[in-house]
Amino acid sequence: MTRTHTIASLLVFATIVLVFTASAMAQDGTIYPLEAPAEPNAILLGTGGVEGQTAPETWFRQWGDPMARNISAATLTPFLPEPDKANGAAVIVAPGGGFRWLSMGNEGWEVAEALAERGIAAFVLKYRLHPTPESLDGFRDSMNRTFAAAADSAGAPQDEKPPSRPRWDLSNQLEDAEAAYALIVERAGEWGVDTDRIGMIGFSAGAGLTMHSTLNSRTMNLAFIGPIYGGMAPVEVPKDAPPMFNVIAADDFLFRGQFGVIKSWFEAGLPVEFHLYQNGGHGFGLGNPDRTSNRWFEAFMHWLEVNGFLAADSGE
Repeated sequence: MTRTHTIASLLVFATIVLVFTASAMAQDGTIYPLEAPAEPNAILLGTGGVEGQTAPETWFRQWGDPMARNISAATLTPFLPEPDKANGAAVIVAPGGGFRWLSMGNEGWEVAEALAERGIAAFVLKYRLHPTPESLDGFRDSMNRTFAAAADSAGAPQDEKPPSRPRWDLSNQLEDAEAAYALIVERAGEWGVDTDRIGMIGFSAGAGLTMHSTLNSRTMNLAFIGPIYGGMAPVEVPKDAPPMFNVIAADDFLFRGQFGVIKSWFEAGLPVEFHLYQNGGHGFGLGNPDRTSNRWFEAFMHWLEVNGFLAADSGE
C-alpha cells in the first residue's frame, strides 16, 4: 500500500479518540476498578510491547462492561462454534476505546459469542494501546479533559470544519492485526476455518483499525470487513479491497452527516452495504434498549449469507 493509503486511513479514525470518550464518559458513567478477569483461552501474539509504557495492564468497569487499558501485550481469544453449527467462516473482532482502552465485553466477547452461535469462528483481538495514567484517578481526569474537547467539537455546526485531530501511529495495532490473521491462517485446520472466508469487524477505534488494516496491510487478505460506528471520511480504496458492511447511527458524534467512506467504496465499484440508523448513539455494541440500531447484527448476518460468506462454496 502507499503512503496515501496510510494518510487516508488516519483520517478515517482521526476523530475516534475524542468521540468514543464522549460516549464513555457522558452522563454519569462512573468508572470502577476491576480485577483483571481470567482469560484462559487468550493466546499471546508475541508482537512486542509499547514504547514508553511503564504502567501495568489494568481493568475497570463502566456501564457494567469490563474494559482494559495500558495493554502492552496483544492477545487473540478464539470463540469457536459448536461443530454441528460451524460453517467455516471466521471473523476477527476488534473492540473500540479510542486506542486508550478496550471495551472487551460490549464490543468484544459478547459480539464473538453471538458470531459463534451463528456458526462463525470469532477471534477477539486485544491489541496494544497508547499509554494512560497508571492511577484510576489520573485516567479519569485525562478522559474528562478529552471528553470536554469532544463535547465542544460535537456541538459545532455540521457545516463547520471540525478541529484537527491527533494522528495516532498505528504501527503496533496493525502489527497485532496482522499477527492475529497469520495465526488464524496457521491454525485454520485445527479451528475449522476456511482461509478464503476470514473477515474483520471493529467498533469505533476498532473500526478504524479494521479500515487501517484494509488500506495498509501487505499480509492480510480479508474476505470482508465491517466497520461499526467508525470514521466516515473518504479514503483511497485499493483495487483489491473487500466488500464492506458499514453501520452508524444518525445521532453518533462521528457521523456529522458524512458519507465519504461509503462514496469511496461505491465509486471504486466495490460491494458496499450501509446502514444509517435513526438512533443508537455511539458505542452501542450489539444494541441498547429501544434503539433502531439494535437490528444491525441481524442485517450483518443476512448480508454475509446473501454474499455467500457462510457457504463453503462461496469462493467458487
